[in-house]
Amino acid sequence: MANPSVETVNTASDKLMLAAAVVLAVAGVAGFSILSNQEWYVRGAVLALGLGAGVVVALLSMTGKTFIGFAKDSYREVRKVVWPSRKEAGQTTLVVFGFVMVMAIYLWGSDKTIEYVIFSLILGWK
Repeated sequence: MANPSVETVNTASDKLMLAAAVVLAVAGVAGFSILSNQEWYVRGAVLALGLGAGVVVALLSMTGKTFIGFAKDSYREVRKVVWPSRKEAGQTTLVVFGFVMVMAIYLWGSDKTIEYVIFSLILGWK
């Protein structure tokens, strides 16, 4: 059974619009390459126009409109986040570093203990 939350391009017009967007973007990149003997600003303008037109056409499709809605919802959710103060962020960072140091010492000690048991006690290597 298909996952209903996965967005697919269903209509022929959406497929055509997305194909046109790709063609416009590729045309911009190709124009940038073909116009290698032109000034940098002419090449840049061709590239920007091709990529910009491709993005606009893609955003006008149903998939693009769905993406715009998702981006707006995501922005709204990010605005709801309560960000920590500078002091809280610093304290949390110190706690994380402290934990990492304790774990590093513990793992080093465990490694050296296992190394001693295996090589010195079991194998008899010195």
